[in-house]
Amino acid sequence: MTFSICVREEYIDDDGDDQTRFGVAVTTRLPGVGALCPFASEDGAISTQSVTNVELGRRGLDYLADGLAIDDALSALLNADDGRETRQLHGVDHEGTFAFSGDECGDWYGHYEGENVTVAGNLLAGESVVEATAASYEESDRDEPLAKRLVDALAAGNAEGGDKREDLPVQSAALVVASTEDQEFEPYYNDLRVDATETPVRSLRETFHEAKRGYELALQKYA
Repeated sequence: MTFSICVREEYIDDDGDDQTRFGVAVTTRLPGVGALCPFASEDGAISTQSVTNVELGRRGLDYLADGLAIDDALSALLNADDGRETRQLHGVDHEGTFAFSGDECGDWYGHYEGENVTVAGNLLAGESVVEATAASYEESDRDEPLAKRLVDALAAGNAEGGDKREDLPVQSAALVVASTEDQEFEPYYNDLRVDATETPVRSLRETFHEAKRGYELALQKYA
């Protein structure tokens, strides 16, 4: 019912220190996806979907905070989940990636693992949705905010047909970006949700631009 992307990026902050940012973005042909699927922290990014088990995301981040590698953390959670074959679960941490698609997910389903990115989807128009989402991110301009590039990646997947259930018009989209950097003013555009709309990616893009404008205005007034 969903497709999503998780990414890891290393960068140097304004003080010259090494940092890492994580991002996750997701869209589906159901309302409220932001409450269920995307999870991110300074330790990694995870998306849980298909027949969604929210605990896989919540506990996955807890395990990463405890120092487990993402492969070990998410594999352990799936092994203890009786519904694992109905799940999709993927993500990134500081060192690696993980992606799983159970055999009982709805066609088309599948996933992609790159060096710093994972993409997964189910009930899609085809494999090209996942491929286009990954390619959009991997070819993106690192000078632009990650949140914007995640929206662009969802848009690329949607352009390939996205979620194929055209009889479900009420849709949603969300993104979360987190980093190891301690910022006095966390950008407002790094945690966004559009819970019920017929144009989820376009609405998420509009929300990003307004949140970015509000962040810049707040910096001018208070920083």
